[in-house]
Amino acid sequence: MSTQELALEWLKQDEGLVLHPYLCTANKTSIGYGRNLDDCGIRQDEADLMLKNDYDAARVDAIAFLGADLYISLTDTRQAVIVCMAFNLGLPRLKKFVKLKKALEAYDYKEAAKQMLDSRWSAQVGARSRRLADFMLENNR
Repeated sequence: MSTQELALEWLKQDEGLVLHPYLCTANKTSIGYGRNLDDCGIRQDEADLMLKNDYDAARVDAIAFLGADLYISLTDTRQAVIVCMAFNLGLPRLKKFVKLKKALEAYDYKEAAKQMLDSRWSAQVGARSRRLADFMLENNR
């Protein structure tokens, strides 16, 4: 075995894997195989990988919310709007946007944008919701 293989095997064994933040024996917030988040944080490539993984999960949620046929019928821009909402809200809260879904089923993007803005979510995220609603209207300006 190479030095890297040996060290990684031993580190995995000694550190153990914890997939959520925890306090280590030095009272530092850690994650994974003992990554000290307080002192080291994460690198850009790690943040990008986590975002990609979270995007994949949000896309699955967006498709679950709309159904595959409706999701696929939307432009890439409108799909991205719904994915961003799924990312931000999570599927349980996104499912509460019943009128938004009905508007999308009717291809009424003006009403869809209105439903996005007429929500507690919009009040909470402010400019984000207005920007996404504008993208929902991409061809209706």
